[in-house]
Amino acid sequence: MPGMEEKVMRFTQRGRAIAQTLAVVLSLVLPLMLTVSSADARVGGGLSSGSRGTRTFSAPPSTSTAPSAAQPFNRTFTEPGSSGLGASTAGGGFFNRPGGGMLRGLAAGFLGAGLLGMLFGGGLFGGLGGLSSLFGLILQIGLIVVVVRLAMSWWQRRATPAYASGATQAPGGASTYRTGSGFGLGSGSAPLEIAPADYEAFERLLSDIQAAWSNEDVAKLHTLATPEMVSYFTDDLQRNKARNVVNKVSATKLLQGDLAEAWREGESDYASVAMRFSMIDKTVDRVSGRLVEGSEQPSEATEVWTFLRPRGANWELSAIQQA
Repeated sequence: MPGMEEKVMRFTQRGRAIAQTLAVVLSLVLPLMLTVSSADARVGGGLSSGSRGTRTFSAPPSTSTAPSAAQPFNRTFTEPGSSGLGASTAGGGFFNRPGGGMLRGLAAGFLGAGLLGMLFGGGLFGGLGGLSSLFGLILQIGLIVVVVRLAMSWWQRRATPAYASGATQAPGGASTYRTGSGFGLGSGSAPLEIAPADYEAFERLLSDIQAAWSNEDVAKLHTLATPEMVSYFTDDLQRNKARNVVNKVSATKLLQGDLAEAWREGESDYASVAMRFSMIDKTVDRVSGRLVEGSEQPSEATEVWTFLRPRGANWELSAIQQA
């Protein structure tokens, strides 16, 4: 049947066009994504990741070390309305952020509409008849990303008030006593008392986690951080391996630190502390050792780290938020 053969041929040609178009789009988009993700290559990738128990969607109080509000979480296992306990068993990633179901629906709808349109003659977002159509496609993908990010931000703002009103904030969370460098010893007004030995543990974890990250020692990271945080670190390390690079963070030194708040939930203690620290943060080629990103010179970062201590156990990293 000549008519059927012709239809099959057209269908096959459209399928090839889809594959070629996706290859071109990915070749243009993925380098941009990698460039953004590698801007802050240190542990955590410059993102806000993790969980703070029932205060996950409540910003920690500002301190003299981090006077600006900490950024909302980009990656968290905690769902709005949940207790935040036991969250480390859930799945994470971009589409598992607050509002993830809506984001999955948007992505699936755009992708499905585009692929079906190409298969049945309409073309992806109205056709790819020429180079201008390809640029139009890239522009529309960019607009989709913007819309998704706006929707995510709206959802996070919508979820935050409920948690902010339900969580008990520690009055006067910032420390009142400061040394020349390192942590202040706290005002003593927090519901959970943090002793000098705890601050020493926080400073030690700051260095040990950076070292384990630089050595790509996932087993060691499991002894220093929650399973949720290790899952993010592992994903980031896999992306580095795919790029054939390794991120090395050395000479980590705490310059200033403050207790933002400390509290107890069930059998677990939490402490959120603002830390300003210096480090040498560089990304090198995995084979040749050639410098790819970063610098041999020290740089500084300010982040709010939340530590979790199960009853009778040691402190471990539960969250990192950018300040």
